[in-house]
Amino acid sequence: MAREDYYPASSRLLRRLQSTMLKTPDRLISVGEMAEIQRASTGVTGLDGMLEGGYPRGRTILISGACGTGKTIFCMQFLYKGALMHKEPGLFLTFDEAPNKIREDLGRFGWDLRKLEEQGLLAIFDATSIKAGVASDEKHAAGVGAVDLEKLFTDVMKTAREMGVKRMAIDSIPAMAVQAGSPSEVRRAILKIAYLATHHELTTLITTEIDEQSASAEARKFSHYGIEEYVSDGVIVLNFLGSEKEASRTLYIRKMRATKHNVEINPVFITDQGIVVKSVEEVFG
Repeated sequence: MAREDYYPASSRLLRRLQSTMLKTPDRLISVGEMAEIQRASTGVTGLDGMLEGGYPRGRTILISGACGTGKTIFCMQFLYKGALMHKEPGLFLTFDEAPNKIREDLGRFGWDLRKLEEQGLLAIFDATSIKAGVASDEKHAAGVGAVDLEKLFTDVMKTAREMGVKRMAIDSIPAMAVQAGSPSEVRRAILKIAYLATHHELTTLITTEIDEQSASAEARKFSHYGIEEYVSDGVIVLNFLGSEKEASRTLYIRKMRATKHNVEINPVFITDQGIVVKSVEEVFG
């Protein structure tokens, strides 16, 4: 397949525009030079090369997928590798799994989350205590009582400022919705998250649940509430393909603003060191 076939017509138009030179009084500057984007490595082996080096910094990226597709691993890998390799503090806001379960489960990859927490490079903010109705023994946690997402987000951002957080992950929108109440409250909360992440220049991954989807040409669903993908700068879909006896994990970059990205359905592997993404050519020749 020719390289041009990987990208939609809009991307090809952008490449033509980038070759156009704009004359200024001092010198000639290309459109591509003017629009240089700072990027944050994804932490996922094989993915940076599909995104021109990583996620655009300060943007919100939606990670969509059915149960068991690796969304939590995917998000924590972004924070863990960012802290370990780039010394960029990260914050993981969990509405779904208790922090101790997260530490235990992801410790199987050799990730010592507790050590990074002690070094001030990672915070796991416990919002699961709200639905449990009991106080959390975590250092960073939501208070017990009536659900107040406004106060929760304020506390989260306060922690992020104090730690100098550069990366954030929120897992998950549907779990948050159980505590939010009405659909209108959920939508307001999603908009609030996107605004705060952008305002504080945090590169943020948020997860949402969708049903397993086939590889057919039928219209696909990219979010749970029909709004997440529109307030996000990028959408990555994790999925299972195949029958129950022989299923394969895949990754599809639906959109990524300010990025010329891969548009194939790429094979994904969960190894003993985390998630690895490969191109179709690497797996199938």
